[in-house]
Amino acid sequence: MTDIDQHSETWTSKTWAFKVNGADVQVAVGGDTSLLTALRHDLDLRGTRIGCAEGNCGACTVLVDGLPVQSCTTPLWSVQGHSVRTIESLGADELPATFLAEQAAQCGYCINGIIMTVTGLLARTPPASRSEIVAVLDERHLCRCGAHVRILRAVDRAIAERAVS
Repeated sequence: MTDIDQHSETWTSKTWAFKVNGADVQVAVGGDTSLLTALRHDLDLRGTRIGCAEGNCGACTVLVDGLPVQSCTTPLWSVQGHSVRTIESLGADELPATFLAEQAAQCGYCINGIIMTVTGLLARTPPASRSEIVAVLDERHLCRCGAHVRILRAVDRAIAERAVS
């Protein structure tokens, strides 16, 4: 197979199989399709937001095998056989509840991505330190509403509530 053949294969519609929120799914699209497009348009999971579409703002963050990724710049072919978790998987989980309780979302556009990044961090590093939380959120999340203090307070509350239960 030549480089041209390999490149053209990514543009040809193909069925990609992976897990989303614990369920096996298949999406038939071109390999150049982003994970974000597949989630929103093919799987009707609209909780993952479209932000800058360049992987810089973090609004589209989902977890792939437990690690946060910007789904707008993640090609669908790269999640073949992997597990994707979106904001819809959290339901009434304590983390979204603490964000609501602390009023940590003003416009709310970036919050789903922030919650997914924090969910991944707390699963990998329970309980995460303040510096770990700030570092992971500072890496790729932009909240233009200035709700950063409330966001940190919501994460602190979630950690405290987990420690009690």
